[in-house]
Amino acid sequence: MPLMQLVASILPYAQIIFSVVLVVAVLLEQSGAAVGGALGGSGDSFHNTRRGFQKFLFYVAIISGILFALSAFLDIMIKARG
Repeated sequence: MPLMQLVASILPYAQIIFSVVLVVAVLLEQSGAAVGGALGGSGDSFHNTRRGFQKFLFYVAIISGILFALSAFLDIMIKARG
């Protein structure tokens, strides 16, 4: 049972880190899209090829969102167990 106590004590900090990374990645991704449109990008918002740093931010946002959801689910399971 000490492992569960360790996970329960670390989990809130991990959730804070995942949420901050997710918010920063989404905000940077949105600002990058706006800059691309302002610098001569096409107005077609339905088709957008992600390249370079924008693709990296996209993957970081997906991974951090999944990790945040899994950590929230794990937190619920730990609290339900008692």
